[in-house]
Order: sequence, then C-alpha cells, then structure tokens
Amino acid sequence: MQVKDKIVIVTGAGSGIGAAAAKHFAKHQAKVVVSDVKEEKAQKIADEIKDAKGEATVMVANVAKFNEVEDLITKTVSHYGRLDVMVNNAGIGPKNMARTGDYTLEDWDSVIAVNQTGVFYCMKLAIKQMVKQGEGNIVNIASLAGLKASLNNLSYSASKFAVVGMTKSAALEYATKNIRINAVCPGYTESALLDKLLSVRPDMDQRLKSVIPMKRYGLAEEIAEAVVWLASDSTKFITGQTITLDGGTSL
Repeated sequence: MQVKDKIVIVTGAGSGIGAAAAKHFAKHQAKVVVSDVKEEKAQKIADEIKDAKGEATVMVANVAKFNEVEDLITKTVSHYGRLDVMVNNAGIGPKNMARTGDYTLEDWDSVIAVNQTGVFYCMKLAIKQMVKQGEGNIVNIASLAGLKASLNNLSYSASKFAVVGMTKSAALEYATKNIRINAVCPGYTESALLDKLLSVRPDMDQRLKSVIPMKRYGLAEEIAEAVVWLASDSTKFITGQTITLDGGTSL
C-alpha cells in the first residue's frame, strides 16, 4: 500500500472500522489523526498504534458540529502542514428500529446529523484544504444500506444513500483538481452497530448470516484494507466509485 508519510484523518476511529482503518494506515507508515467524539476511545487506539511503532495523534471532534470539524482540519494542517487523506467513517444507527410511519423524529434527526451532514461538513472542509494543496483523497464509509432497501431503518438507509450520492457528485466536481473521492459499502460487519442490533434481537444473528453467501460477517480489518487501498497511490485512476464488501449479500 503506497500511503507512506501521508497525513490521514480517520473520524469515528475509536472503534470498529474506523479503529481498524487507523491501525492499517499506521501499519503502512501513514501519519494518522485518530479522531472520535470520545477522547478515551481515540486515545486507546492511538496508544496501540504507537506501541506498534506507528505515528498517531488524537483529536476529539463531533462531526455533526461544523466548528468542531473546522477545528479538526485546522489543527491537523497546523500540526502536519497538509491533509492528504480524509476518511469519513463516523456514523451512528437509530436507537429504535421501526417502520417509516412509526419512526421517531429523534432517530431521524440524530442519524442524519452524523451520517449525512457530518460527511458533508468533513468533505467541504477537507476539499477546501486539498484544493489549496493541489491534491487529496477522500474515502467515505457508506453501507450496503446505501445501495439497497433496509427495513425499519429509514434514517440510516437515507443517510448512506446520501453518502453514495455525495461521493459521486463531489468526485465529478473535483476530478480536474487532482482530488479523488470514493466510498466503501460494507455489508454486515462485526462492529458496535451490529452488536447493538444483535443485543436487541439475538434471533437476527442466524437470519442475517442466512442471507450472506459466505455465511459470516465481515471483519473490520477487511474493510480497512479496502479503505487504505483506495487512499493509496495504487489507485490513482479510481474516483467516484463505491466498493461493496458484503460477502456476496448484494448478489
């Protein structure tokens, strides 16, 4: 993976896919800003990276707040001098899964604020910096739920469809500026979101695995490999794409 010495921000890097991506970038000698809304979680991942002889800096940010995203990118550029890669991973699910007519306003507003508006904020401000530099790379974490229907999960599905659309639109706009923008769409992956679902509905475990041709959940590390690959110099002619990692579920 050709990401050595690249300055990388990973949001939502305190756990799951974000943590795996941060570690994988560091493993390949990138300089990683581990960002999360919870400082202690981000610090734990940064410490693990440092213990493995990697370079990591912790920066706390809630991506649903524009000023905090602005501070995140300003501090990164102030510290490292540039921003090469922005990985927009921070995301949440609804507290209650329900049909559209019964969906709560709280779940709609909170999920859209983080998963959709948060990605917009991060893209907007990262692109501004990357245009100044003359190059950059953005990888957005979407979902299989951004490509196909997801029952009783309206805000999450809406937000991930939006991430796919924003990825393609922005990629088209900035292709001539040497800024590449792609997305990965994980299927059911071992993560805090999946754990939350299964804690409420243990019966869903076998049901979910039954629709995955590989009969298992994805691993965060497997998603991370695709993220780092898209962010690397090995993929210089790829932009505006969605890479689906779902064990064949979409088939």
